[in-house]
Amino acid sequence: MLLYIVIAVTVLVLAIIIKNIRIVPQSQAFIIERLGGYLATWGVGIHVKVPLIDRVANKVSLKERVLDFQPQPVITKDNVTMMIDTVIYFQITDPKLYTYGVENPMSAIENLSATTLRNIIGELELDGTLTSRDVINTRMRSILDEATDPWGIKVNRVEVKNIIPPATIQEAMEKQMRAERERRESILIAEGQKQSAILVAEGKKAAMILEAEAEKEAAIRKAEGEAEAILALQTATAEGLERIKAVHPDEGLIRLRSLEALEKVADGQSTKLIIPSDLQGLAGMVVSAAELLRK
Repeated sequence: MLLYIVIAVTVLVLAIIIKNIRIVPQSQAFIIERLGGYLATWGVGIHVKVPLIDRVANKVSLKERVLDFQPQPVITKDNVTMMIDTVIYFQITDPKLYTYGVENPMSAIENLSATTLRNIIGELELDGTLTSRDVINTRMRSILDEATDPWGIKVNRVEVKNIIPPATIQEAMEKQMRAERERRESILIAEGQKQSAILVAEGKKAAMILEAEAEKEAAIRKAEGEAEAILALQTATAEGLERIKAVHPDEGLIRLRSLEALEKVADGQSTKLIIPSDLQGLAGMVVSAAELLRK
């Protein structure tokens, strides 16, 4: 009988011990209380608590978490109401402070995020709100991280997920964007036409310059040709005179050459003929020449 009692007690003790053995997994921490007061924070590994005295008050995950809040109504500095929803990335760094620092930490972070967002947006106008997401993210992360530090929470990042302005503002923005696109299109078309006109004008200018250069070159070549012809004629005339001078012509020969020149003039297209005053002398000279030939 005693043996059975010992075995029963032993089994009971072993069951109680096994039941009070706790294995803390990776990235978790257990908050242990003894008789209602904080005792210790268990990290990764095997731990044993005292039965009926110690209890696991809280199991805290040390992984980074994500809180995606519903869109919050905010009012800008220029009195425009819009909806903004944010995403917060945080991590628990002190399980004890997280357990005892605040009641319902997630709700506290949500409310703190909403009030902080309203304060920041209230200092910005509509255009600044739409173009300053990085500024909003940085300021919110700094404020939330400082406010949640006593709760054992580290806010790593804050992201503005979406900004939803009123329908009237969206319609006005769409009209503005459409007008801006049309303006840019008009500018591009005007620039294209301007460049086209410039290129056409430059082409005409180049063609006129080339044509003028060609006419100039032709005129120069023509003038050079005429100059060379005149020079050749003058050279031939000078050579002829030199040859005549070399044979020592008498007066009769000179008058005979003059008569030949007069004959050529008479055969030309001229309507007027100037007869030399010594025509009679020339005629006498011709008769004398004829008589000499008869002899």
